[in-house]
Amino acid sequence: MGASPAEVDRQGSSTRSAGVWDWLRLAVAGLTVAAVAATVAEVAGRSRINPFNIFGYFTIQSNLLLAALYILLGVLALTGRVRPTWAEPARAACVTYIVLVGIVYAVLLAPLGAEGGVPVEWANTVLHVVTPIYAVVDWVLAPGRRRLPDRLVGAILIYPIVWLVVVLIRGATDGWVPYPFLDPEQGYGRIAVTVLVISLGVAAFGWLVVRSTRFLPGKEPGFVAP
Repeated sequence: MGASPAEVDRQGSSTRSAGVWDWLRLAVAGLTVAAVAATVAEVAGRSRINPFNIFGYFTIQSNLLLAALYILLGVLALTGRVRPTWAEPARAACVTYIVLVGIVYAVLLAPLGAEGGVPVEWANTVLHVVTPIYAVVDWVLAPGRRRLPDRLVGAILIYPIVWLVVVLIRGATDGWVPYPFLDPEQGYGRIAVTVLVISLGVAAFGWLVVRSTRFLPGKEPGFVAP
């Protein structure tokens, strides 16, 4: 179901009044795109690029999804247009994914040193530290939030699960894996435990993000996303 006229009016008003956050989102999106471009350029400078590999990383995909959403929200707001009703569910999903990126990096990849991140140091910091931190700050403090239904958690899980399935299939067939903790050489029993832990982490944080819309300040009361 779509939003009622009253909801649209509230949404449009909230969008137009959030100029500072819209500029911040556009700035973070620009920094993110620059970090991804720098990473791709560095790889292209020393080897032939396989787009299915370099864009197969959850880090790259999640950062680009977040950047695309921030660009959309920023442009809509700065041009005085109304946000679509799916914008907040999408933002909840992107926040969940990018925080997962930050946590997995801090716990599993950062201890590996240079091998655990992207090859350009500043870009590595942007993609693994800056965007997760900003996404949480934006989610907690930016105005215009809506109350989201608990069933959204199931939808949030779809993308990470599909990504994991594709990676496991590729690891078993062409041998490419984006992260060492998903390498088939570790044994599928250990990988299964890792996948289960990651999936539970996504579900838990996704639930926390969704439930937070009931008590965080700045929400628009009385609206539940379809």
